[in-house]
Parts: sequence; C-alpha cells; structure tokens
Amino acid sequence: MYERYYGLSEKPFSLTPDTGFFYQSFTHKEALNVLRVAIGSGEGFIKVTGEVGTGKTLLCRKLLQALELNFDTVYIPNPYMGCNALFHAILVEMGIADRLNKANYLTCINEYLIENARRNRGTVIILDEAQSIPEESLEAIRLLSNLETGKRKLVQIVLFGQPELDAILAKSNARQLKQRIGHAYQLKPLNQVSIRSYLQHRVSLAGYRGPELFDDGALRRLYKLSQGIPRIINVLCNKALMLSYASGEFYVRGKHIEAAAADSQMQ
Repeated sequence: MYERYYGLSEKPFSLTPDTGFFYQSFTHKEALNVLRVAIGSGEGFIKVTGEVGTGKTLLCRKLLQALELNFDTVYIPNPYMGCNALFHAILVEMGIADRLNKANYLTCINEYLIENARRNRGTVIILDEAQSIPEESLEAIRLLSNLETGKRKLVQIVLFGQPELDAILAKSNARQLKQRIGHAYQLKPLNQVSIRSYLQHRVSLAGYRGPELFDDGALRRLYKLSQGIPRIINVLCNKALMLSYASGEFYVRGKHIEAAAADSQMQ
C-alpha cells in the first residue's frame, strides 16, 4: 500500500522471519557466534532462550543457513508432540522414515548418524519453541544425546525456547537433560541506540534511499512502547508508515507511533 510512496520494493517490517532482513544487533550476533563455536566444538546440547518476539526463529533460520555446508540439519519448528511422534518427525526430516519397518526409532536414527559420521558430516537437530515440548518427550531428547561413538557425540541438539523452558528444565525429571547443556544464551531486547540502526537497516534493505524516516520523537515512543522487542517494533512501524502515508505526511513522528500503538491496543 505505502511501498511506492516511500520508494520501497517490499514492506520493511513484515512479521515473516526473513533471513534477508537479519539485523546483527550485539545480542543476535553474539548468540550466533556462541552457537557456531559450540556446534563446532561438538557440544551435545545448546540452549537459546528469549522472550516472545525477540527474534529466536529468525536466529534459528540464520543458523540453519550457516550450517548447511558442513552439517546435515534437522529442523522441528513445533515439537509439541509425544515421544514416538517426535522421533517420527525427526526420521521424516532425515529422509529415512521408510526404514522404520525394519528397526525401532532410535536404531534408525543411530544408523543414519553413523553413516553421516563416516562421511565426516555432523548432524544437528534444532528444536524451535522448545518450551512446548511435553515432559514425556524430554526423555526422548535425552536418549538422542546418548547416541555417540567412543570419541564424539553423533548428534548435537539446539533448543530454542521462551524463558518457560528454563522452568521446565529445572524440574527433577529433567535434571539429566539440563546437566548436559554445554552452552546457554539468553537473547536480549534491542536498546534505544540499536532501534535506530535496526530501522535504518530494514528500510534500506527494502529499497529506501533518503533521510531518516523516523524522527527522534518516533524513536523515543517506539522504545518506550516496544521495550526493544523486534516483533512489536515491526508491528508498530508497519502501522505507523501506513498512517503517515494515509495522512499525506512523509516522515514518521511520535504521533504516528502512538496511533499505531492505540490501534494495536498496546498503550
């Protein structure tokens, strides 16, 4: 709607986790580096937590891109399923579901992992929204981490989840899994300085060429209302651009952010 008005090739604040718009804030850059180092060193379990909207899924997809040359990856976006269903989803992602009729789940997965190891290919299983994993399935995940040779782990598992994941892992029946987490990282919201860079980054990638679209008043209101959460920033900025366009104005001001927040019932 407003793209042509601002000289944009696409909407800069879509809620779709597009890796082309990945913004390397300090916390996201550090998290990605931690993940790369931990996976490269052969850590069995890695955990990344963050509040809703802090960019976990986008970071997850960026990690998948970074691993594709040296690792086979298994991505489970919603692990809210029982043990057998989770094992089957992993088999499907590995492309070996047809082997199940002659072996059990763990045997099939283990054979696949050994084949990969012989080809000098690592295997990484990534579970997004890990806070939704039923308690009964945590044992299935722990069993996967037992698959190893005498020298190294055959699979590495990365858990992306909301802070509730920590509470789940703190329960007594999950203590064995928690003890195996070699690296953990908590994503932080953007600070006020980073928000300005974040906005410039996204509108530039969408094709905008010109002075800053968001004035200082808009930035102040945006920080206060969003608390630095990228998803909320995207919602407010998308609506604020539409409001500015609809009113015949060009620059986004504090009043546009306020109106966007009121429309989203965020005030």
